[in-house]
Amino acid sequence: MWIDENGWCSQIQKVPSPHFNDRPLNEKITMIVIHNISLPAGCFGTCCVKDLFLGCLDCSYDSSFVDLKDLRVSSHFYIDRKGLISQFVSCQKRAWHAGVSSFRNRQNCNDFSIGIELEGTDFVAFEPVQYQKLSELCKVLSTHYPITSIVGHSDIAPGRKTDPGPSFDWMELKHLGPTDAHLYPFQVDD
Repeated sequence: MWIDENGWCSQIQKVPSPHFNDRPLNEKITMIVIHNISLPAGCFGTCCVKDLFLGCLDCSYDSSFVDLKDLRVSSHFYIDRKGLISQFVSCQKRAWHAGVSSFRNRQNCNDFSIGIELEGTDFVAFEPVQYQKLSELCKVLSTHYPITSIVGHSDIAPGRKTDPGPSFDWMELKHLGPTDAHLYPFQVDD
């Protein structure tokens, strides 16, 4: 895998979302934000997450989707339960994944971060293949961009967001790499 000159990752399914805009001029990408998502909540293997990011979710599909009507969100990457990675937004552009957020006194994390969604929930263990693909992707991104932090959505929107949740194994991600301890939101001991 590698990132091309347009911000797209090679060897990954490209599914361009209309939900993005330009990053602020000269903004460096320094952070990776890890999320979890499933639609309907707790249901895996549906096309609903992709449809949400593409702006074509059928909100009549499930009664829980009523609040998603006209919602415009996206992520740069999505890793399903089988380890398939899809890219929705070029890394050069700002995906709409973080919402109201701050990290180390910097506001609007979408400006300087790359969002990676894992198909899952806070309380269901993630699949080993998801950790493997996530680590591969984080290594590629850390090689191409000056990444200084890998955090969870809960780290940049505390009290508002809980993902990737207590079932996410930070030690497993660190074990697989990147291994630089300073990248993670808290001290991850070996």
